[in-house]
Amino acid sequence: MNIEAYINHFGYVVVLLATFFAGEAILVLAGFLAHRGYLDFSAVVLVAFLGSLTSDQLYFFIGRNKGFAYLDKHPSWKVKSGRILQLIQRHQNLVILLFRFVYGVRTITPFVVGVSRVSPLKYFMLNAVGALVWAITLTSLGYVFGHTAELILDDIKKYEFTMMGIILLAGLVGWILHFRAREKEKI
Repeated sequence: MNIEAYINHFGYVVVLLATFFAGEAILVLAGFLAHRGYLDFSAVVLVAFLGSLTSDQLYFFIGRNKGFAYLDKHPSWKVKSGRILQLIQRHQNLVILLFRFVYGVRTITPFVVGVSRVSPLKYFMLNAVGALVWAITLTSLGYVFGHTAELILDDIKKYEFTMMGIILLAGLVGWILHFRAREKEKI
């Protein structure tokens, strides 16, 4: 099986799993692959929306049910949770709509929103809008990247794998920088 067949066969599953666990770089890559015709743009957005929404709802209900006792077992979350709670108190709707765009707080914010006792229906509605905007934005970013690369390069087909590597490398670098910053916070 060649790489195109793998992308066609497993691409949407990878996007679903990646967006469940954050996966910004994978979603941008999927947008690029949609531009190149390997994946369908609308299907990528739908799958990314479902992955993000499901993950965030899960963390919300863990926060709602486990509350502060869970935070006591996760000291790194406890530090961030105070700042996020303050933001939720001042800008509840904006925090719920936009948290997934702030790298490093995507997992903890739905948990903290659950702890804060925001109505589950309100959270679901705002979370769904935020997840959809996030999925469209990052998929579009990859799509536009592909379009721009096509305008600059004569034969983009020759550079497809290089472009995929650049997107994945950028995501890996972002993840490493985030991980290192988190480790410094612990010290």
